[in-house]
Amino acid sequence: MHNSKLYSILLEFNKIEQNKLRKYLVSPYFNKNEAIIGLFEEILKYLAKEKSQEFNKEKAWKKLFPSKNYDDVRFRKLNSDLLKLVEGFLAQQVFDENPLHQATYLVEAVGKKKMAKLYNSTMKTARRLSDQQTHKPGDYYYYQYKIEENYYELAEFELKRGRRSNVEKIANNLDRFYISEKLKFYLKVLSQKQFIKHEYTYLFIEDIIKHIETHDYENVPQIAIYYQIVLMLTDKENKTYYFKLKELLNKHVHLFPKSEAEEMYTAAINYCIGYINKGSMEFLEELFYINEAVLKNEIIFVEGQLLPWHFKNFVTVAQRLGKYKWAENFIEVYGTRLPSEFQETTISFNKARLMFYQKKFGEAIILLQTVNYEDVSDNLDTKSLLLQTYYELDEIEPMISLMESLRTYINRHKEIPVQRRKNYLNLIRFLKKIIKINPGEKEVIQKLKNEVKEMTGIAANKAWIDEKIEALY
Repeated sequence: MHNSKLYSILLEFNKIEQNKLRKYLVSPYFNKNEAIIGLFEEILKYLAKEKSQEFNKEKAWKKLFPSKNYDDVRFRKLNSDLLKLVEGFLAQQVFDENPLHQATYLVEAVGKKKMAKLYNSTMKTARRLSDQQTHKPGDYYYYQYKIEENYYELAEFELKRGRRSNVEKIANNLDRFYISEKLKFYLKVLSQKQFIKHEYTYLFIEDIIKHIETHDYENVPQIAIYYQIVLMLTDKENKTYYFKLKELLNKHVHLFPKSEAEEMYTAAINYCIGYINKGSMEFLEELFYINEAVLKNEIIFVEGQLLPWHFKNFVTVAQRLGKYKWAENFIEVYGTRLPSEFQETTISFNKARLMFYQKKFGEAIILLQTVNYEDVSDNLDTKSLLLQTYYELDEIEPMISLMESLRTYINRHKEIPVQRRKNYLNLIRFLKKIIKINPGEKEVIQKLKNEVKEMTGIAANKAWIDEKIEALY
């Protein structure tokens, strides 16, 4: 049972979804076999218990068929039939949530039945359902195309050649769907090429871009946004593309499902990070602005929860800008939105880092000593911040001890990416050099300053290291 598709699907259902599925299964329109309902209930009972033992098929069979001997072939058939119904339920849920699907199939069904008296009212209903669609990504135009195509058949324009048909609407919707989808997946190609040297044959993309250059798609956000991202990624020096993208996202983000909106904002975030890595404070402010927009629209929330790494990134950007009150309020308000198993450690670490930036080192160290991350990346961040806090408090002995344990930790965990490994090892290396320098040794200080400036593997918290070296003069 544990390895079956049916088990793995039902395991993902919450109580509300289980109840909806139960109503679906008891409907005679979808299912007339009561044994399937019984099997579903037995599986739910099993899922509600501690699953230390395997699901007992013979025991479940006895509940379903008290007077019959266990039949493995028939039991497997029941499982298969239940699985098909569960899959049908999942498809039905998507259909019910998407008015455009309903509109499309309504027009198609009326057309197949040749219900001429329903043609006009059906098209009104289809267009009303289209207007009810909350999200309108690229495939919105595909369904508009299908509705207009079906209407073309309903209206029998082929037989009424003197009337103006809706062919222009059909073509426009198809073009918008095609162009927006081509741009969306072209961005995935561009993104992947930054990491892996794959070559793709991607037909017509140059023609599409040239076409958009000479036609106005400002009123088609699905195309306008993706086009701006393409321009932004292919001409990174021209900042106007970023600011145009920001304007479009502010205006139209509500049209897109969260997953698609997140991809769009991720492109903007990565662009900002590129400039921040070059030392641009302007784009640190921009990143803060983007973070606020992402939070306001709850774009990166997963089932209402905020993942720890996103939480940490928001706090970090605010701290770097000195927006301490904002960071404090964020931790207070959104800490409860973290997954319960991460709340204590994530809140403690981010509060500690906030106190560190505010130079409340004593309070920071108390919190850091209570944080115990299992995740390697988070553990590295905690230990490095604790290292810096020891330095600020002039606690040299515990700092040296932590340096050695941190080095051992890094060497033990081979899965740490090479660049991150370099970053943390460089933090240790430069701290060791800093504590050996006497204040006023200008030549030695300048030499170390040049070394930090010229290094290729930038140390973690480089700005902080620069500040500590500067303080030695």
